[in-house]
Amino acid sequence: LCRGGLAERLCRLQNRERSAISFWRHQCLSDAKIASDESGVLIVKILEIFEECTIQVAICQQLEKSPATLSSQDTAISAREPILKVLFAKETAAHLKTRPQDVIHIYPPWQKLLLKNADVPVIMNTYFSQKVLLSDHSEATEKTYSLTKMLIRKNIISLAQTFRLDDLDDELHQEPSANQVACVPLLHNNCDSKHQSAVNDSLLEMVESQGAVGWREVQVQVVIQRVYCLPAREGYRSHVQGNKPLWMFCRLCLLVQDAYGMFSEVQLHSLSSADEMEQYCRRWEGKFCCLAGMKILQRTTRGRALGLFSLIDSLWPPVVPVKVPGQSQDHEMMTTNHPPPSFCYILTVQSGEIRVEVDEEKPVSNLYQPAAVLGLKEILQIDGCNQRCSFWARVLYIRVQAKHSVPVNQREIWLFVSDSTLQDVAHITPKVVAVSVAASCVLSTEITEALSATSQLVFFKDALWGNGRIICVERTVLLLQKPLLCSAAGADLSELTGPVRLDELDSTTQANSICTVRGTVVGVNESTAFSWPTCDRCGNGKLELCPQDRRQLYCSQCSEVVISPVLKMQLEIFLSCPSQTRRIVKVKVWHKMSFGVLSIERLGSYEVQSVLGKEVGLLNCYVHSVTSHPDCVMLEEIVLL
Repeated sequence: LCRGGLAERLCRLQNRERSAISFWRHQCLSDAKIASDESGVLIVKILEIFEECTIQVAICQQLEKSPATLSSQDTAISAREPILKVLFAKETAAHLKTRPQDVIHIYPPWQKLLLKNADVPVIMNTYFSQKVLLSDHSEATEKTYSLTKMLIRKNIISLAQTFRLDDLDDELHQEPSANQVACVPLLHNNCDSKHQSAVNDSLLEMVESQGAVGWREVQVQVVIQRVYCLPAREGYRSHVQGNKPLWMFCRLCLLVQDAYGMFSEVQLHSLSSADEMEQYCRRWEGKFCCLAGMKILQRTTRGRALGLFSLIDSLWPPVVPVKVPGQSQDHEMMTTNHPPPSFCYILTVQSGEIRVEVDEEKPVSNLYQPAAVLGLKEILQIDGCNQRCSFWARVLYIRVQAKHSVPVNQREIWLFVSDSTLQDVAHITPKVVAVSVAASCVLSTEITEALSATSQLVFFKDALWGNGRIICVERTVLLLQKPLLCSAAGADLSELTGPVRLDELDSTTQANSICTVRGTVVGVNESTAFSWPTCDRCGNGKLELCPQDRRQLYCSQCSEVVISPVLKMQLEIFLSCPSQTRRIVKVKVWHKMSFGVLSIERLGSYEVQSVLGKEVGLLNCYVHSVTSHPDCVMLEEIVLL
């Protein structure tokens, strides 16, 4: 909306109006008595109800005083009392649940409209209205009525009648015979026939007709575009002790799309198993689904939820024409030339009611857009920011963020990956790409356990590309197997063959990358050299003194005495590299990795002179930092998976 424009001012006015009505109704509920003695309160008794253009029209009789203390026989119709036509908005009518013989108090500022050639005045602006129960109306009668649907006559008026066109068919002048319809529109049920509730195909229509509280009587049919998990609220996770996997604090979510192209995120139940998300992905994506018992958590916009809308934008425009609201739904009127959605409703299930029915027997919907798989080379060439991408790559090395103040299960993880598009082509830089996995990206235990053991091929679905980085954020899914439904988009998805090559250290090497280095040892930082014993069974480096025998070491992980500990040692060396003649190259090396190359004969000790002048390479290293003043590169030797 244009700032200061008419639409923005009207929107503000509507918001204030809704707030005032909600506040007034809350006051009425909290008050024990109905203040009918206020000046200007209009008291009416409903004689007949019908609906016209979504407005409920009530033919009413005006009463002089409130019948709250009288019986229904005392409020019989009198010819002397005037007849009024009272208009109730759709939301007001739904709140009042009016029926004939009801008595309604209408509070100011109601307005009376006198029409030409009409004897019955019209009462408008009836938002502040309250129904009065007579003394002989018991609670049982009210409950019995609430279980039945109120049939309201609808006056169907064509535009031709409204504008008094001459070429009318005779049928238009006749009132349809089946003019008694339920308050809830009954549409064709495309879902499970065992449920007799109404089915719609428009999310927006359901929200507008049923309101933010939720809908129970009707269903809406949608297509499941994506299945993923979102982490639970931080307040909930902060109360949980220990480093439990993140999937234990997340909810299963669906990104759905209706026949009009409208998207909505549906938040379902919490997961009880790490494997459930992958199963739901395989079973549900692309299928038709009926939602019922939903309520609105939030109406979010593009500026408030960039991550959600980056995923929606990757699914836009639709692959098939979608319906256009307010137009004929003939195939010629359906189109894919729509602007992308600017808002999205976040839905959740009503308390204790989970009504998400997925028709797994039906074929995949034509509206479904599977993940478009690209090669890493193509992704690195994408222009733009905040674009979703999917790829299939091998994880070569894992590094966890080294911030001790952050819990382990909330630390950022870096996965260094490569594929055939980077490895099989000469003179391609880089050979390996760093993928950041944010704490908000839910990783199953299957993924974490598999990656901790060996190098794995991983399918990254809907990762975020921008500013030269690939990031796994909320709504990104990592799978060990490629989904059955995915679009290759012409990408080379052949698996890696032969050994993996890393980029050699040069002037273009950046921090937080991995590379290979070779050179001659020209210095040793003796102040940083140290050694420590580790368990020969599990590799635990935090051994303790044995309580029974203080001369022996004890491993708390194995719960056994360590008879033959393995001594590890760290050493920082300075290299002279042929490709880095003017740069200081400092490498942190570890025992049993490179000390064999350095010919350190005695375990746990070394002679500086025996190390200087030794040739080192090729070492696989992680780049900690690259500085220009002084011109220095800090590396750490690593072991690839």
